[in-house]
Amino acid sequence: MRQINQPISPGTQPRLADLLHVTHPARYLGGERGSVVKDWSAVDVTFALAFPDVYEVGMSHLGSAILYRVLNDTPWIAAERAYTPWPDREAQLRANGEPLASLENGRSLAAFDLVGFSLQYELSYTNVLTMLDLAGIPRRAANRDGRHPLVVVGGPCAMNPEPLADFIDCAVLGDGEEVVLELCAAVRDAKTANLDRAELLAKLARIPGIYVPAFYDATYRADGRIAAITHRPPAPPTVRRRMVADLDAAPFPDEPIVPLLQTIHDRVAVEVARGCTRGCRFCQAGYLYRPARERQPDTLRRQIDNALRRSGYDEVSLLSLSTGDYTAIEPLLQNLMGCYADQKVAVSLPSLRVGSLTPALMEEIKKVRKTGFTLAPEAGSERLRQVINKGITEEDLLTASKTAFTLGWRIIKLYFMMGLPTETGEDLAALVDLAARVKATGRGTQGGADVNVSVSNFVPKAHTPFQWEAQLGREAIRERQDYLREGLKKRRLRLKWHEAELSVLEGVFARGDRRLGALLERAVDLGCRFDGWRDHFRWDLWQQALQETGIDPAFYLRARQSGEVLPWDHLDAGVSKAFLLRERQHALLGKATADCRFGQCSACGVCDFEKIRTRLADRTRLPAAVEPSRPTGDELPADLPKLRLTVRKGERAAALSHLEFMTAVQRAVKRAGIPVRWSGGFHPAPRIGFGDALPLGVASEAELLDLDLAAPCEAAAAMAALNRELPAGMAVLAAQPISRRTPSAAASLATAVYRVPLATTAPADLPARVEAFLAEASIVVERMKKGRPITIDLRPWVATLKVEPDALWLTLKSGSPLPVASHLLGLVIEDVRALGVCKTAVTLHEPATDCESGAGG
Repeated sequence: MRQINQPISPGTQPRLADLLHVTHPARYLGGERGSVVKDWSAVDVTFALAFPDVYEVGMSHLGSAILYRVLNDTPWIAAERAYTPWPDREAQLRANGEPLASLENGRSLAAFDLVGFSLQYELSYTNVLTMLDLAGIPRRAANRDGRHPLVVVGGPCAMNPEPLADFIDCAVLGDGEEVVLELCAAVRDAKTANLDRAELLAKLARIPGIYVPAFYDATYRADGRIAAITHRPPAPPTVRRRMVADLDAAPFPDEPIVPLLQTIHDRVAVEVARGCTRGCRFCQAGYLYRPARERQPDTLRRQIDNALRRSGYDEVSLLSLSTGDYTAIEPLLQNLMGCYADQKVAVSLPSLRVGSLTPALMEEIKKVRKTGFTLAPEAGSERLRQVINKGITEEDLLTASKTAFTLGWRIIKLYFMMGLPTETGEDLAALVDLAARVKATGRGTQGGADVNVSVSNFVPKAHTPFQWEAQLGREAIRERQDYLREGLKKRRLRLKWHEAELSVLEGVFARGDRRLGALLERAVDLGCRFDGWRDHFRWDLWQQALQETGIDPAFYLRARQSGEVLPWDHLDAGVSKAFLLRERQHALLGKATADCRFGQCSACGVCDFEKIRTRLADRTRLPAAVEPSRPTGDELPADLPKLRLTVRKGERAAALSHLEFMTAVQRAVKRAGIPVRWSGGFHPAPRIGFGDALPLGVASEAELLDLDLAAPCEAAAAMAALNRELPAGMAVLAAQPISRRTPSAAASLATAVYRVPLATTAPADLPARVEAFLAEASIVVERMKKGRPITIDLRPWVATLKVEPDALWLTLKSGSPLPVASHLLGLVIEDVRALGVCKTAVTLHEPATDCESGAGG
């Protein structure tokens, strides 16, 4: 770790020419709105928040966003982000000898004091080791010393981090908002006192909620089972997870980072509640996040208002394990609909439980985008739903589906699990029958009805009543999937399933122990990456690693005895083992356990009934909804002008695709508060007209776009407001009002001038090539488009060409500069893209005013 006051080497940002050779270069740019860049010389502790998946997934993780804000709100801490690079970028880093670096300052992860990984899924473990390798950080904790960062893990999988025990220094158990600051304070104190690594680990082991594997040892029986887990001082015998007592008072990021490309969950996300006490016996999250703690609705309104205003998003998602169970969901939803109707903001509820779908709630939900309605019965038969304590009946499900179809949904998605404890062939047959009955509830509704059936494979998880149960093996999974596929096909229903191999591997690591470290390391050496991605999962390599390390998956998929020592027994999730065993017995008897929010305490062991207890929202705590005040399209003045903007798309912004550029502008316009009209329909969009799409990698000093104003707005004020909100590398250079009768930006363009820098390897006969090109009436070339060859005639595109010592100038009437330059320079388009091509000026059709900008050719 860097000592306080130690000199700091500067970071380096990735080269644009390199990024243009990989997919989605915006993943690696950084500089997003809402990101925080601190001067390392002004802080005491640096923390890399490393997410072991691709940018689009990691940027959608709310927990990481919360920690990013908690850490950066602390003046003496600098937190930065890193994600697993896609294989093409990984290969590029290795070929260039460059380390994996943070987005904010471009510093190698090896330069940070702490590198913290969020473990959301067992199949991300290979990405953890890959990121350590790319950063030049020794994989194994035993091989690291004071020169290296502390490697920390958190998240749900950290409640059994034993497969990673050889590679991590510590794990944060439970809610991280408070303990992460205690962790950083301990690191700062250790740096000040010049403690060595062993002394620092001992200091960390004394912090409640921090597990240091180095102080624990496991011994094994001859049959492979664990004989005992022992600890050494100063570590405690067990480590209990941390819990935030009052979620309403907990910090929350109301100025989210706005990504430059579309992410998995591309919207404002607010956590309405944490914890669920419904008690589904297969659900690890339901036990790891107890007790149920809800935010007050007025707190949520304030967070949503701030996040929407500061992000420019047009959708907000209300997140929890079961949003429909949130005490104030109906008044909150009604309030949000009233507040944001004029702003065209949609509200989504991704996690709804059948039993919580009241008619009033569904009436509100129907106002939102009806793309698909999801119901999760989990099991097909009433008996099996009682085993898992699902608490919904077939009548509940059919009533909900009929209501959804009646209200206008056309597709219902049904989620089931297969391989649950005590499952029989009758249960599988009931699954097929139930799916068909759900589809039947849509008969006679307008527009027809369809059902998609998704069946995942049950994987027993630590700290649940089913942690002792057996998991189906690969062949058994495939047999049951075949049965369901054929049965559903006969009912004209589609099945989505999870690959058996993925589920087997997930099950091995979910209940695994430290002996799996060798397997994981070997799999990474063989090339395993992104195992949760179907297109990248290599079962053949995993089979090789299993064979070479002597690991038998069946040993980890087997049923456990109730008295057997489990790899995670020294980690306390707050729910007692006695309670879990009692719930397991209730499952076998088909006995229900009521939700303690609405009935008596189930004595799970989490609450102390003083600080740690259930906290529910007050339905009455809501500010009044603001009625829409903005005039509709019919009420707008007929002579209201548009605004035409000339926009710079600088070198780094050139790595954005045209769609990404459009989205960045739309969100900036919304943040700037510029009143624009909206299109009609169910998916309204701001009426912003863009010119022709600029190819990826091409910069511009003359992008035209038109704002269709919904209210008077001075051009200078709009320009200033937008320049405060646009991402780095983009700027408005000019703004002027234009008549509504003026042709659109795209239709106004007559020619565009491009400057193509010439490399030292430019052909010596380039002037002759240009002269020959201009002399021809037709220049037909072949290029690939979406994997297929097409022929295009370049000559009609070109108005003039000019060669200067350091540049080739193209004036085009239409088309892209890249194939023209590719043809003239004898380069492939990817190499031309990396030259730094720039649009320097445009001319407009008469009678519009010439709108040249920058240097011409």
